[in-house]
Amino acid sequence: MSGEVSRNSAPMVTVQDETMLQDEEVAAMLRLRDLGWGAKRLAREFGCARNTVRRYLREGGPAPFRKPQRRTAFDGLDEWLRERFFRHAGNADVIRQELESEHGIVIGLRSVELRVRGWRRELKAQKQATTRFETAPGRQLQIDFGDTRVWIAGERVRVHVFVATLGYSRRLHIRPSLRERQTDWFEGMEGAFLRFGGVPAEVLFDNPKALVEHHDATTREVRFNARLHAFARYWGFAPKACAPCRARTKGKDERGVGYVKKNAIAGRRFESWAAFEAHLDRWTREIADQRRHGTTGVAPAVRFAEEAGALRSLAGRAPFGQLRDLTRKVQSDCAVDLDTNSYSVPWRLIGESVQVVVLGGRVVVRHAGQVVADHALCAGRRQRIVDRAHLAGVVGASGPVRLPASPPPTLLRPLAEYEALVGGGW
Repeated sequence: MSGEVSRNSAPMVTVQDETMLQDEEVAAMLRLRDLGWGAKRLAREFGCARNTVRRYLREGGPAPFRKPQRRTAFDGLDEWLRERFFRHAGNADVIRQELESEHGIVIGLRSVELRVRGWRRELKAQKQATTRFETAPGRQLQIDFGDTRVWIAGERVRVHVFVATLGYSRRLHIRPSLRERQTDWFEGMEGAFLRFGGVPAEVLFDNPKALVEHHDATTREVRFNARLHAFARYWGFAPKACAPCRARTKGKDERGVGYVKKNAIAGRRFESWAAFEAHLDRWTREIADQRRHGTTGVAPAVRFAEEAGALRSLAGRAPFGQLRDLTRKVQSDCAVDLDTNSYSVPWRLIGESVQVVVLGGRVVVRHAGQVVADHALCAGRRQRIVDRAHLAGVVGASGPVRLPASPPPTLLRPLAEYEALVGGGW
């Protein structure tokens, strides 16, 4: 071999500002080195840097470019960063603050965002991922309100539509109202119980202020409204709240609300509110209950036959609106307050918490499971209803509850007495 190599070498590819030679060139370089060529001559011959030549010679063949590893502030914190990223739902600024407080690392927000961006697609998928959950017959009722505009008597009225969906059969109950108060939630649920002829084991809803006072997204601790607790005890079901910002947990009812708005209401006009209610009732019976459901493949009315027997009996209960179950503290005047009126309680219970039940025109007060007071419900306001037996033994008991007495006699004497006293007339 003469050692002469053609100068028309193969094309070179530049990667990361460094010349990368083809495999044939590297093989030729190794042969020339064996013939005694130095790194400087080889670099000039192949048009690359001497360090590149030395690297190829050191590796003994083609050596792919390796990006130098540089130390960063995040070294050794991969697991910590990932855990905090998902804990804080991708909030890079919170992570930056905790890096400083827990690890003493002061770094810019943009640096943190670049470091965690590889996990954002996973976080998005995690938020969207939903596992279909089918419930047993009689297990669950999902409820929600949907707002829409409806033409009624020539006016476009904003209507709140309560929709309840049985989890197993997908049978619907609809109740329109002009408001979305706690009373409307209760009346909607009671209407569903009456329509279905029974009560499910649990009722699932979002986090409306009328029902849920607090729901911690991290610990999942839920504090329901006290009146909702009373309502649930009265009807015998367990209230359940979806995770905050995750309404699709009750997807059966979410789709049901959209179905009602787009199919039963959209584009229709009604002569009166009564006509609107009658239309929804007829549409529910003839359309919603009879359609072939897209998920179950069975009409809700047919599938309901399997669910009806699993619902808890209503047992002839009156609507909860006729019953109120409250807790009150006995005041120092031996009474509990209710709707601006006060009802007497035995004085020995001053300072104690008692149960006040309003039902059938009566106010019944219980303590430790015993009835301690029973009064007729007062229709007026700011009245004091007293059973004198509750005040027996209290000093001055007759004072605070004494009936209005006749006007006291005048303290002035007749003028004739003064005339006689001074010995003359006026």
